[in-house]
Amino acid sequence: TALLTSNVLLVPYSAHHVPTYHEWMQDADLQALTASEPLTLTQEHSMQKSWRTDADKLTFITCRSPFIPTIATAAPPPPPSTITAGEPDTPQTMIGDINLFLTPCTDSSPSSDEENKDAQDTDDENPHAIVGEIEIMIADPLARGQGLGKEILLTFLWYILSSAPRLMDEYDHQYHQKGKRSSNLHYLRVKIDQNNTRSVRLFETVGFVKVSEKANFFGEVELR
Repeated sequence: TALLTSNVLLVPYSAHHVPTYHEWMQDADLQALTASEPLTLTQEHSMQKSWRTDADKLTFITCRSPFIPTIATAAPPPPPSTITAGEPDTPQTMIGDINLFLTPCTDSSPSSDEENKDAQDTDDENPHAIVGEIEIMIADPLARGQGLGKEILLTFLWYILSSAPRLMDEYDHQYHQKGKRSSNLHYLRVKIDQNNTRSVRLFETVGFVKVSEKANFFGEVELR
C-alpha cells in the first residue's frame, strides 16, 4: 500500500531503499535523535526484511510527492492509478521514514485497568490491549521546517486508524495460536528525547499530550 497526498508519498520500506537509509543512519545527529546504533549495510538489509514480514511493525519510507506542480506547469500532473515501486520513490525524492511498533499494553494505572476490564466484559474473546508506538524521522535537512512532517504524520495516523482491524488481525495471526482477532489497539504513543522540542511540538499540534513533564530514565518524554 502506498499513500499519496499533495506533497508527500509514503511507500512500504523495500530493499531498494536500504542503501539510502543506511547512508542516512551514518549521521551522528540522526543516531542521537533516534536512539539508534549504526549498522552495516548487510544488517540494514536483514532489518528491512524483518520489518516487512513482522506483524508488530509497520514502516513507510517517506518521499516528496513526484506530482507537485512546477512553476512552468502551474498544475500537477494527474496521479497514476498505481504506483510502481522504485519509480517515484528514488533516492532523490526520499526524505525519511515513519514507523509503528505494536506491543502488549503493560499499563497498571487504575484508568487503564478499568478500561481493560470494560473491554473484557463486552467482548467474549477477551481482547488483549495493544499499544502502538510511533516514530518519525525527517532525514533530509532540506525537507525540514516545511510542514512535511505534519502532513506525513497525519497521513500515517489516518492509515493506522482506518486499518486498525486489519492490523490487529495480522498481529493475532502471527502472535496468537487461535488465529482469531483477540487484540485491540488501546492507544498510540510516542517517546521523544526531551531536547527534541521540534518533534514534541509536532505531535502536540495533532493532539498528542505529554503523560508527564518529567523525562524518563533515558531522557525521553512520552506523549499519547
